Amino acid sequence: MGRWEPNARGRLEQAALELYIERGYEQTTVAEIAKRAGLTERTFFRHFADKREVLFWGSGALREHLVSAVAGAPDSATPIDAVAEALEGVGVVFQERRESALQRQAVIVANAELRERELIKLASLSAAIADALRRRGVSDPAASLAAEAGIAVFKIAFERWIGEPGEPDMTRLVRESFDELKAVTAGKPS
Repeated sequence: MGRWEPNARGRLEQAALELYIERGYEQTTVAEIAKRAGLTERTFFRHFADKREVLFWGSGALREHLVSAVAGAPDSATPIDAVAEALEGVGVVFQERRESALQRQAVIVANAELRERELIKLASLSAAIADALRRRGVSDPAASLAAEAGIAVFKIAFERWIGEPGEPDMTRLVRESFDELKAVTAGKPS
């Protein structure tokens, strides 16, 4: 095997997901993931701190995307609309990775430690969005409320997306979920 292997991170991610699905997260070792990917353990640790991070490595990029989108929202946008626009934009990224998102979610749901890590990730995203809103001049509690509501809406849309058969449109589901939230808060549930 050569020193450099193309797409090592992607191969490690795919190997890990396959093994987590086949054997379970807790029963899978880093050595097995590396072997399945045709790489070494050392290469694994160049890309991931531990086997859990295979499932969460994209969190930083997701956070940056959301913060940038909130910051770039039109000045006239309400806090909740800025958050909605940012989360709708993320839907496109998720749409391109549907199969891996479905596998990832199945692994997370089956393991309490991973469910806890997912909640920590969502809390971190909410905090980052709230900070981005504060930088736009939104005061608290409005910034925190809009961020928390946005993450709750995104979570519901994501659950709908992975639960619907076929190829549902994640962006549409995020938009519909925000519309539902607005209807509920206006006293007009659909």
